[in-house]
Amino acid sequence: MTMSPGEDWRPSATLEALRERAALLARAREFFAARSVLEVDTPLIVNSPVSDVHIASATVGLGGERGAAGAEVPLFLHTSPEYAMKRLLAAHRRDIYQICHVVRGNERGRLHNPEFTLIEWYRLGFTLTALMDEVETLVRILLGPAGAARRSEHLSYREAFVRELALDPFTAAEAELLEAARRLGLKSPGANRDELLEFLMGVRVGPRLGHGALTFIHGYPATQAALARLDPADPRAALRFELYCDGVELANGFHELQSAAEQRARFERDNAERQRTRQPVRPPDERLLAALSSGLPDCSGVALGFDRTLMLALGAKHIDAVLAFPTGRA
Repeated sequence: MTMSPGEDWRPSATLEALRERAALLARAREFFAARSVLEVDTPLIVNSPVSDVHIASATVGLGGERGAAGAEVPLFLHTSPEYAMKRLLAAHRRDIYQICHVVRGNERGRLHNPEFTLIEWYRLGFTLTALMDEVETLVRILLGPAGAARRSEHLSYREAFVRELALDPFTAAEAELLEAARRLGLKSPGANRDELLEFLMGVRVGPRLGHGALTFIHGYPATQAALARLDPADPRAALRFELYCDGVELANGFHELQSAAEQRARFERDNAERQRTRQPVRPPDERLLAALSSGLPDCSGVALGFDRTLMLALGAKHIDAVLAFPTGRA
């Protein structure tokens, strides 16, 4: 039942939840200050959206930005501060972090609100393993008693699929993946291999991860590398990880790609897939590519979903319980 504005004016989160939110944000800042990681602030409104086919960027019109032909230039709300933070890394070459709101379209549910808070940080000279260790330390601090008894678990993407589905995601025939997905409710007959893997991870593998543990999944398929390097020991896999707790994805981290040429090629592949799936094509972020060309330092970076972490710390069942005003009531 939809409430009228006069009925749903009250905050969604309790005062206790708001207090815990403030306390956890303070702990996060203390964590980074103790490690001499600089807090930065980048724009919410950006010129170039991400090309990732799974992320929808919100368009904004400010009524003043005009192109050479006089037409209004589209602007976007950032879905992550990643591009801007990498430009800072290329220019200033030091460890940085940011706590910010981001916006993603087509996302609403128990674990999703279109506007949410990310903690994103980059560490120079860190391996992916070192970054996973640091993520675990921070998450345990933020979870408090809810994280104290949890063990630590590291699984490869392949190991997770074999354990939960008895399928090797790198060698299984596409017909095998399709049959497994159909048994789990997939309706789309034209899904490609990556879409099948994404479906299986989202519906079966992911929800079974992190129960009684902080579970890190690493070695994602190279086709899901996003902005991560490929593994030199196995080019079929990317140097990327995700963290799961109680079946909830909390963090996504990369050993960051430094090659501007490879990043441009990935943007082009994203846009080819966008055309295939009838999504808007996104021009590449030339400022990011220029920053990579100038020399991004060797680094690893990660984005941690703060609202979901707060949910787990409080034992909340819905993201609305930790937001003052979810988008529908904003």
